[in-house]
This record gives sequence, C-alpha cells and structure tokens, in this order.
Amino acid sequence: MLSTLAFFFLICLLVFVHEYGHFWAARRCGVHVLRFSIGFGKVLWRKKDKQGTEFAFSLIPLGGYVQMHNGEAEHQLPAETSLMSKTVWQRTFIVLAGPVANLLFAILAYWVVFVYGMPTLKPVVGEVLPQSIAAQANIQPEFEIKRVDGREVFDWEDTTLALVGKTGAQAVVIEGHFVPSDFPQSYTLDLRAWKVEGAKENPLTTLGIKPKSGQIEPFIARVVENSVAYRAGLKTGDEILSVNQQPFDWARLIEQVQAGKKIAMLVKSEGQERLVELIPEKSHKDDRYLIGISPRYQPLGQIYRTELKYDILTAFEKSLQKVGSLIETILQFIGKLLSGSLSLSNMGGPISMAKGAGASAEIGLVYYLGFMALISVNLGVMNLFPLLPLDGGQLVLLSLEGVRGKPLSEKIQQRFQQIGVALVLSLMVFALLNDLIHF
Repeated sequence: MLSTLAFFFLICLLVFVHEYGHFWAARRCGVHVLRFSIGFGKVLWRKKDKQGTEFAFSLIPLGGYVQMHNGEAEHQLPAETSLMSKTVWQRTFIVLAGPVANLLFAILAYWVVFVYGMPTLKPVVGEVLPQSIAAQANIQPEFEIKRVDGREVFDWEDTTLALVGKTGAQAVVIEGHFVPSDFPQSYTLDLRAWKVEGAKENPLTTLGIKPKSGQIEPFIARVVENSVAYRAGLKTGDEILSVNQQPFDWARLIEQVQAGKKIAMLVKSEGQERLVELIPEKSHKDDRYLIGISPRYQPLGQIYRTELKYDILTAFEKSLQKVGSLIETILQFIGKLLSGSLSLSNMGGPISMAKGAGASAEIGLVYYLGFMALISVNLGVMNLFPLLPLDGGQLVLLSLEGVRGKPLSEKIQQRFQQIGVALVLSLMVFALLNDLIHF
C-alpha cells in the first residue's frame, strides 16, 4: 500500500513539475494555454482560471500535457496567442522548459537533502567473493572506496552509479584507503569480462564486492506468539547452529522459508542441542511464508557511517555536482544500451519505480526526497531523447525548421511521430515486462 501511495504522489508531483515548466514558458511567450492536465483519460476534477486555462486531474496519472492554442478557429482566440505564431526560438524555449524544470527540481531537492542531512554508509568493502573480478584485483575487506576513475564518491549509491557508468570499459581504477588508516591505495578492476544482466542484479555483486553491513548473529532475538517457531518451542536467546544441515546464514534461511518447504533447524537452547522441524505458514497480509522469528542484529559501528550534510552554499554546490554526475551516468547508460554493451534487461519500469518509492518512503522523508530527485533527473534527460512524442523529438523538428526556414511537411512529421510513438511504447512495454519477470 505504501509503495502505491508513494509512487502515485511521486509521479503526480514530477509530472506537475515537468508540465508546469512548459506552462510557465508558454505564458511568458504569450501563448494561450487551453488546458493543463495531470494524467490522461476521464477528467476527475477541473477548474478554469481567469485567463481561460482549464486545470484538470484525470484518471490515469502516468503523465500529463499542456494543451496550447495552435491557431484553431473554433477557439476564437487571437492569432498572435497561438503557438505557431511564435518564433522557432520561443517554441524551443517552451519545449526545453519541461525537462529543465525537472532538473531544477532535482537540484532543489538534493539541496534540501544536503542541508537537512542524510545518514548513509561509507563505501567500505565487507567481503570479496572468491574468483571474482574484485578478487583478481586483490581488493581486500575494509577497503573504503573514495574515487572511481577519478570521480569522488561518498556512499554506495555514488559508487554503484560510477561503476555502472563504466560498463563496457576495459578497466576501471578505484582509489581509497583501508579503515581506519588514511594511507592511499588504488586497484585496477579488469572489466573486459564484466556483464550486468538484468535490473534485479546488483552491479557490485557481479564484480564480487559485498558492502560492509551490520552483522546478523545466529541468535533468536524475538519469537512471534502463536507462530510456527513459537509452537515448536523456540525461545528468545536460542542459538541457531545449522539450517538443513548447512551453517547458519540468514539470507539462505529466508530463501528456504519462502520456498514453503520443511526446514530442519539445529538449535542450542540452555546448553542443550536439539533438532527442530518447521513448516513455514503463509501470511494472510502479504502472501509470504513465515516461521515467526527475527535474529539478533549487531549494527555497524560509527566508523563506517557518515552523514551527507553541508552548509547552505556547499550543499548547493554538492547538489549541482550530484545532478551533473547523474546526467553523465544516464547518458553513459543510454549509450551502452544503444551500443549493445549493456543488456536491455537492465531497464526498469513502473513496478521497479514503485518499489523504490515505497522503500525510500519507509526509511524516511529525506530518502524519499532523494529518490524523487533521482527520478526527476531521469525524466528530464529521457524526455530529451530525439523521438516524438518526447520533447527531444519536438526539438529535432524545430532544429530542422530553423535550418530550412520552414516546417517539415505534415506527412513527414506524422511519419516521424508514428515511428517515435511505436519505439516509445515498445520501450515502455519492454520495461514493464522486465519488471514483471523480476517481480
């Protein structure tokens, strides 16, 4: 439920920001706006302002539009208030204003985040997987990454984005130091065999890096009353020695519980070892299998934590840098998709976005605002892709009109739009299918 509400609010707000950019620029250029709509389909709410613009909220809020006077006689409006009466530069300004509004919103959002402060984890390596790219580079646990190919990173989000941007490269140099030392070290990762297949796959894991995290201890911290574990006699403080004859691993235990099959758990209680058999039960709330225990957790020490918090001016500078690095990463990502060095299965869609929105909202408002800023940058950049009906497609037509001195013919514009709509819809369907497969 939280994911749905968080996603709904995020989309409505970012669509409003984008369309308001077009609306504001149109008003400044003297273009009469007929309708400002959030969403498509059946209109649920509408209201007109003094200038005759109808503001509407429609049934399907996965987008929006600003309908401008385009010289149609039925509107009985002065010809000089139509969009086509304006110069190429004025129309370009109106088209660019939408994506620019998204980028400005992201800068403002990150500025608020950095002024308020966002607790996060330093990018310290917790484990290096055997035979992995990281292992071959001889990276060791407790290494804190400070730069990726010269780009400064502050947490795991920065680090992951910087590394994803190097997909398809021959190698990447990571610099940093071992905790708690400050002696500089650098390693070169050979990326020639590195492939990230699928949006669900963690790029760090495919390199063989597991972030330093809090430790889950093999002791039961809580037993839910009337649960499977409670009825089997498990108690707080019991030590889990093995699960299905394998050493205790919480992640593996969760996988086996979700499989819904019988689990043989060897536990040590009050100095005595005993074998307990548990059959997971399905929860009525979220359709998951549960056994009713939670483990003891040892959180990370302060040495591994940091807070991205700055004074007002520095926060603005960091916000600009953050948006700039995101734009660079997105462009690199698109380039690698087009070149084939990155699989299309890495694309995410609305389900991934909803899960991200819900997860960030659950952690806290500042994280949700940061996620909003991330999506806003994506929307701003992707809308500049040179396809109709995206803003980038409109810019292509305006550029050609500026060179030729007159617009392209209606037939060519229609064909360009048909191709663009087909490609955009195909990408949307592909992203949704990816989501459904990973979900």
